Amino acid sequence: MKSIADQLPPQIARQLHPDRQKNEAEYWAVRDQLLDQYEGQWIGFADGRVIASGSSPVTVLHAAEASGRHPFFICVGREEEPCRIRRATFPCDDSYHGETLPLTSVEFGDPVPRSCR
Repeated sequence: MKSIADQLPPQIARQLHPDRQKNEAEYWAVRDQLLDQYEGQWIGFADGRVIASGSSPVTVLHAAEASGRHPFFICVGREEEPCRIRRATFPCDDSYHGETLPLTSVEFGDPVPRSCR
């Protein structure tokens, strides 16, 4: 399998920590052994082992990143399916049950100017 980092634009690939690339290489070396237990699950993989797993990519990403070990993050058995997760900081509504929801300002207006009616 071609490294995911090799598929990134060069200016982005240069920003990856070397440990993240090492963890990706180690993942591919043991990937077939992980299929039985983790197929269809998101995992964070670092230092030769799974450090976080679950069905929610956001939860697993946060748990894996909290380790500080520059984990490789992937959905086992679905490596070829595209998935984009962006990291952003914004205020959230923590009172919502389940995953927190972002707070945003919305302005409603008349979509058709009166002169066009």
